[in-house]
Amino acid sequence: MSKSHLAYLSLGSNIQPEINLVKAIQLLQKHGRIEKVSSVWESESVGAAGPNYLNACVLFNTALMQTVLKEQLLLPIELELGRKRIADKFAPRTMDIDIVLFDGRSCDDKYWEQAFVVIPLAEIYPNYENPLKYESIKETATRLRKMFWIEERRGVLRQFGGNSFVA
Repeated sequence: MSKSHLAYLSLGSNIQPEINLVKAIQLLQKHGRIEKVSSVWESESVGAAGPNYLNACVLFNTALMQTVLKEQLLLPIELELGRKRIADKFAPRTMDIDIVLFDGRSCDDKYWEQAFVVIPLAEIYPNYENPLKYESIKETATRLRKMFWIEERRGVLRQFGGNSFVA
């Protein structure tokens, strides 16, 4: 029997985001168990002019190891949803899925000051300690909400229950 892993995933889209966020979660459900789903948050595009992004965070229970999860599931889901990787890493996209935490370990320090990652994550894992600030992620989210424009978009993931969804 294979070991189960817990991955906190950040999902973002600024091309048909209401459709692509739903499709991404549906595709993930075919390959593991979605344990929790945050609310959807709208924020401005970072790094380049473009449509606003919608972002959410999910807790995903999977048998896949981190590298395999990224290469064999997340990247193919992005591709299936029409993601085109080009030189401009800030270009609009149909779907971007990042592993923020894997089995409780931070995957990249860049996430801890990004409101569009931290605020949805704080809904589903409020007691996680920000490894850069040594404060709860909920405290980090409160601080970032004062610094950046970000707005909750109700109803986008209503079929998954938003932040009240627990499988």
